[in-house]
Amino acid sequence: MKISTRGRYALRVMIDLAEHYNGSHIPLKDIVARQEISQKYLEGI
Repeated sequence: MKISTRGRYALRVMIDLAEHYNGSHIPLKDIVARQEISQKYLEGI
C-alpha cells in the first residue's frame, strides 16, 4: 500500500496534535515549526 505525500503529512500532523495536546488550542505555526512543513501546504490539507 502506498500513501501519498499529502497523506503522510496529514498523519504527521495528527500525531503531532496527539503528542502535544494539553487541553487547549495548538497554533498551526507551532506544528509547522516542529514538523518543518510549509504552513501554506498544511492549510491546504
